[in-house]
Amino acid sequence: MAKIPAAAVAASGIVGGYGIARWTKKRPLGGVALAAAGVVAARQWQQSGGTKAAVGLTATYVAAFAGSHPLARKLGAWPAVFTVAGGVAVASWAVTRRAGV
Repeated sequence: MAKIPAAAVAASGIVGGYGIARWTKKRPLGGVALAAAGVVAARQWQQSGGTKAAVGLTATYVAAFAGSHPLARKLGAWPAVFTVAGGVAVASWAVTRRAGV
């Protein structure tokens, strides 16, 4: 079975987490989706790039989530979410591209 790339998992976690929180009006439910995708991505990052890469990319994932909040004041909610999700995807791809994950 083909693996979904970690970059796609991480970006989907940010976008999906926000979408779930917004549409259900239950922020904790969005947080569960965000965390679940983060765990899956972190596991792939660890397998492909090692512990150092996984820690760095997980920190980037969390920082992107946190950074989307002030960015939303300037860009709007969805544009901010897509911007940080894209940033995490690019960072993930850059770190893991050699491993093919």
